[in-house]
Amino acid sequence: MVMQQRYGAGPDQIDAMKTADLRANFMVEGLFTPGRIGFAYTHYDRMIVGGAVPLDAPLTFGDGADVGTPLFFDAREMGIANLGGPGWIEVDGQRFALANRDVLYIGRGAARVVLGSDGAGDPARFYMNSVPAGADIPHRLIPRAEAKVLVLGEAARSNQRSLAMYIHPEVAPSCLLLMGITDPATGSVWNTMPPHLHERRMEAYCYFDLDAGDRVMHFMGRPDNTRHLVVADGDVVLSPAWSIHMGAGTGPYAFVWGMTGENQAYTDVAPVAIAELC
Repeated sequence: MVMQQRYGAGPDQIDAMKTADLRANFMVEGLFTPGRIGFAYTHYDRMIVGGAVPLDAPLTFGDGADVGTPLFFDAREMGIANLGGPGWIEVDGQRFALANRDVLYIGRGAARVVLGSDGAGDPARFYMNSVPAGADIPHRLIPRAEAKVLVLGEAARSNQRSLAMYIHPEVAPSCLLLMGITDPATGSVWNTMPPHLHERRMEAYCYFDLDAGDRVMHFMGRPDNTRHLVVADGDVVLSPAWSIHMGAGTGPYAFVWGMTGENQAYTDVAPVAIAELC
């Protein structure tokens, strides 16, 4: 298991950043390495993002050395989305089967997590979000069919999309984690429109289901001082509370969104008009 670090940056620092600096501070690349678990510990509300692609042998984690506790889940919860082929996850011996787009919630207190694929030829691709937790909530599998789906945007504005809530008070409770998947409709390219700020929560985006030659142009920064990141399949963008977030793809794509902060009120946002961006 490899744990990277992302120490964070403020809005007054991005003017001095070149492209490589922006990517180093606000992106996590290379999480989905076959046969390995990779994590990145971010100092944005202490969220950890991770990826795992088990092949013939399962992958295991649970030690808490990197988070300063005996076990990883002593004071944490986690959501795991399967973005690949069929697989399974065992939490302290309890096995859950995950198809593509299924999500598993793991509550505080778990000791050992084992990740496996049904077949190495079409491996599972597990994406993980973990945040500090102060409550004991039972583990729960949320199949794709049980997510609450909202249809947002307009085809005429190229931003029609479906937003599926998985770990959310209206679907499956958690302590502080929110997690779901958004899919732009066929012919639409924009996500998270209009852009907005949520000063009381940070967010992480994992872009997936992109063809190798496609990219998402992810916009970030203060409304009056924007920047962009060019994002490939499997890349994760960290969006601090002070930053807008929106993106447009050169081809079909989807993304997992994960949030944590002061509350779980999905509508606690401050929209920003496109005409106000610069």
